[in-house]
Amino acid sequence: MDLDLTQEQQLVRDTVREFAREKVAPVAEELDRESRFPYELVAELGELGLMGLPIAEEYGGAGGDTVSYALAIEELTRIDSSVAITVAAHTSLGTMPIYLFGTEEQKQRWLPDLASGRTLAAFGLTEPGAGSDAGNTRTTAELRDGSWVVNGSKMFITNAGTDVTWGVTITARTGDEEISNIVVENGTAGYEISAPMKKLGWKASDTRELSFRDVAVAEDNLLGPRGQGFHQFLEILDGGRISVAAMGVGLAQGAYDLAYAYAKEREQFGKPISRFQAVQFRLADMATEIEAGRALVLKAAWLKDQGRPFAREAAMAKLYTGELSNRAANSALQIHGGYGFMDEYPISRFYRDQKILEIGEGTNEVQRMVIARQLGL
Repeated sequence: MDLDLTQEQQLVRDTVREFAREKVAPVAEELDRESRFPYELVAELGELGLMGLPIAEEYGGAGGDTVSYALAIEELTRIDSSVAITVAAHTSLGTMPIYLFGTEEQKQRWLPDLASGRTLAAFGLTEPGAGSDAGNTRTTAELRDGSWVVNGSKMFITNAGTDVTWGVTITARTGDEEISNIVVENGTAGYEISAPMKKLGWKASDTRELSFRDVAVAEDNLLGPRGQGFHQFLEILDGGRISVAAMGVGLAQGAYDLAYAYAKEREQFGKPISRFQAVQFRLADMATEIEAGRALVLKAAWLKDQGRPFAREAAMAKLYTGELSNRAANSALQIHGGYGFMDEYPISRFYRDQKILEIGEGTNEVQRMVIARQLGL
């Protein structure tokens, strides 16, 4: 058993760590306060090859493996979740359906700009009435005269409305018992994107509601065989859970970093609070759980890279790290005391950003359902 990272994986991790510390950290609080999308950072991430890290080089990507991708997402989240989810949603949810299920012509047409970060992609699955019950989608697409005519709406869609968004892949009913994936490009007549939604956390990321009113798109905007959309989005979600699990580890690690530094400098009763056993035990528990969470994430990523089944491990990693990040953010804020409740301290942003990790990409309850099925229950 070799638990060492390869040189390439270490290089990715170290490159993203340096970028996050030098470029993201100085502006993270400002972006959060102003709810401003990080266009400049996305452009720089694209130049570094990180907006298409797991996409093959022939389509403009970096040709990296899933382990490297998970490490990159962890390092970004360690500093700021909004930047991390922008990359993760674009890659795992927006770009990956085209990479996995698109025709060669579709890949050649769309992937180079997406993998380079020149444009962003979104994935429209959740609806106002279909969240955890994703198979209950009500958006429809009817084939008329060589075009899919789409009607319906999507909710909480990341990256859908930025100035550089290319389009969205949506799930739609193409028959009574049939769901398919269809690409709708931004600017298509009848496709309306709401104003940015106001959120508790992830304030610098782009989140929108989408509406489709007789939106006509070309017949060849269908991804993969007609009627395979349900199976396709389940596969997309399995992979996406690895990136969200990596966010859970990253947020926990970032919260630990903040708490550790604060505990070493904050003095009470004549000595740093890191000298008190109550604080030491909190930090020891956080460090131990972070190691366990990271091992789960890397195991799931490694299985995926080996071409082996990974759905159970991805769900376990997502469940565990989501709850781990909750405990870590709470403990870190407690160590900060009253100062942690103030927005001028980064831990308050980590605390707000954490909660969605227990909801997005499948709630904790859904993860337990997935794991139970994988266990044969």
